[in-house]
Amino acid sequence: MEASLCSFPSSKPPPFYSHLSSRSQTLTLTIRPTKSPFPSSSSSSCSTRPSIRAAISRTKKEETVEAVKTQLENCYLLAGIRYKGLTVKQLQDLRGALPDSVKLLVAKNTLVGKAIEGTKWEALKPCMTGMNAWLFVHTEEIPEALKPYRSFQKERKLEENDFTGAVFEGKFYGPDDFKVLETMPSRAEVYAKLLGALQSPAISLVSTLQAPARDVVLVLKAYVKKLEEEAGGAPAAQ
Repeated sequence: MEASLCSFPSSKPPPFYSHLSSRSQTLTLTIRPTKSPFPSSSSSSCSTRPSIRAAISRTKKEETVEAVKTQLENCYLLAGIRYKGLTVKQLQDLRGALPDSVKLLVAKNTLVGKAIEGTKWEALKPCMTGMNAWLFVHTEEIPEALKPYRSFQKERKLEENDFTGAVFEGKFYGPDDFKVLETMPSRAEVYAKLLGALQSPAISLVSTLQAPARDVVLVLKAYVKKLEEEAGGAPAAQ
């Protein structure tokens, strides 16, 4: 960078310029930037911070996907709950109200969708809109697992924070279908029904076998268990 300082003609130059001509003189001052011996911290930090943030974000996403996959192990039902408007305190209270067999996880739809891709839970995709919390049920007692949230919803007057959908035995249940899930017979009720059918005329057994596959399986399990108990309690043959 160069800067020019100009002087103008004068009939009587001042003593300081007495050795110069009376003609116009020009002093040229040249200023050259010098390199700093220290590296610029601002430029390096600007270039590294975005990549660090991206790496952290990617790691968190991968951890969330793995957490969802872990919860899907031995899971009988996966349901979405609209949690928009719920406070952190409300979510904590809800978690505290759930039994050990039910877990609540807040995760983005895209990450849950990635975790369930290619599995029987992929049927849940129709409800992946808006803000969802996810309910993982690790027990066959579906009505008992859903009951705590219904009670929480009613007590806190959270009508808008309803179930958005669920998958049970590979089938999708919309919000209007939850009554079917919430009124399913318990394991004890199914066992009693089966044992009663086995002790009644054949027509009762036929009607039992026409029940949903889950009920039939539970009934058969109950009957096998009953036979095993009777065999175990019977005296040994002489």
